[in-house]
Amino acid sequence: MSIRGLKKKQPKTFKVKIITVDAEMEFSCEMKWKGKDLFDLVCRALGLRETWFFGLQYTIKGMCTWLKMDKKVLDQEIPKEDPISFHFLAKFYPEKVEEELLQEITQHLFFLQVKKQILNEEIYCSPEATVLLASYAVQAKYGDYDPNFHEPGFLAHDELLPKRVLRQYQLTAEMWEEKITAWYAEHRGIARDEAEMNYLKIAQDLEMYGVNYFPIAQNKNHTDLLLGVDAKGIHVYSINNRFSPNKSFEWSAIRNISYSEKELTIKPLDKKAEVFKFFSSQLKVNKLILQLCIGNHDLFMRRRKVDSIEIQQMKAQAKEEKARKKMENQRLAREKQLREEAERAKEELERRLFQLEDEARQANEALLRSQEAAELLAEKAQIAEEEAKLLAQNAAEAEQERQRLEITALKTKEEKRLMEQKMREAELIAVKLVKESDRRAKEAEHLKQDLHEAREAERKAKQKLLDITRLNYPHMVKYPQYSPADTRDANFDKGSIKLDLKDIDLKRLSFEIERERLDYLEKSRKFEDRLKELKSEIHALKLEEKQSGLYS
Repeated sequence: MSIRGLKKKQPKTFKVKIITVDAEMEFSCEMKWKGKDLFDLVCRALGLRETWFFGLQYTIKGMCTWLKMDKKVLDQEIPKEDPISFHFLAKFYPEKVEEELLQEITQHLFFLQVKKQILNEEIYCSPEATVLLASYAVQAKYGDYDPNFHEPGFLAHDELLPKRVLRQYQLTAEMWEEKITAWYAEHRGIARDEAEMNYLKIAQDLEMYGVNYFPIAQNKNHTDLLLGVDAKGIHVYSINNRFSPNKSFEWSAIRNISYSEKELTIKPLDKKAEVFKFFSSQLKVNKLILQLCIGNHDLFMRRRKVDSIEIQQMKAQAKEEKARKKMENQRLAREKQLREEAERAKEELERRLFQLEDEARQANEALLRSQEAAELLAEKAQIAEEEAKLLAQNAAEAEQERQRLEITALKTKEEKRLMEQKMREAELIAVKLVKESDRRAKEAEHLKQDLHEAREAERKAKQKLLDITRLNYPHMVKYPQYSPADTRDANFDKGSIKLDLKDIDLKRLSFEIERERLDYLEKSRKFEDRLKELKSEIHALKLEEKQSGLYS
């Protein structure tokens, strides 16, 4: 036997992709696996024990179908793809979520699925209820509201409201966020599982919650009704109204459900009651309706029986888990409260410390200002003292100046008196000089007149002498080189001597006159200089008088 033959043959496998509401998983399945084998594998991977609510759904030829548990996977009419895709979804819904959903994973899966159905408008919800549900969804995702952390716009990327509600009211995203946040702030202290449970408790009261709708007809010609299957029974709706059923059959009132081809028959428990028959579009729909009816009826009857040991154990564990979580939440809440109180105390201490630091800083600044003010006052006092000394010195100097001015004033008065006396003397001298000038002017005038007469007499004498010379010595006219003086020297000594004497007297007289005139001019210049000096002295005295008047 070969070594290869000793090895165990590896079974053939195929790949499947399981899609939950919030995740995807891939598994390798053996070719011989039934639907239950694959389903149990997924439940183990999820840690799910409440398996009776869920199933594996796939779509074939546009119709949603559930994987049968008792048949091989590959023997069923599934999509021919690799990997084969299945959706892990809730197939049956509880009547009371708070009592029946025991595991936290079960609650979470139901919460995600119902939330998606409301957002996709598969379940109708009023606008007011959608806002409240959205606030619980936000609490489950983000925890307690913190205005410092959850700033405006933190819900911008979250889908929380159906598009129908957004279209119905002309509100901005900021307005919707404000409305949701107002509710969200009131859920403080609620844990994630509690928030999801509160969401489901509100959603289970909605008319379309947990209902699977199928189009049916009361005859073979047309489809004008809807058949709804849920946890409480079977309901018949009009085509345009999915909220209020026209007729309902509770599971406790149904004796039998059967189908033949496209016809489905519901027999009430009361044999006298009318049997309800309707027609579906195809045989597969009747099979799906019957499958859902059997599963919901089994759960309905199971709820009304004594719980099995497994359910009792699960409920006990769930109760213990809830009690533990409650205590844990209380502990966390207490710790959170203590932490918040400590943070508030810390903030208060920090605020007080900051206040004390601020007060200390202000006190230091006030002290510095006081010191600066003291230094400034000391400097001002020193300056005032120096100014006082300077003023005293100035006063002493002023007193000395006053005394000097008094002395100067006395001197000025004496000088003024002397100057006045000098002025009077100068005036007298001026009067005398004027008189002397007039006298000299008159004398000069007389001298000028005498000089003029003398010159005139000289001229006449010269003329007369010339005339005599011409008469006595006519030949002298022809000889002009001989001067009359020579002639006088030669022939007329007596007349010449008289003429020379006369000339000498005239020259002497002219010289004296000229000398007297120069003396007069010299004395006049000196007198004018003396007058200018007197005027300048008088002007200086007047200025000193004015200054002494200002000082006083």
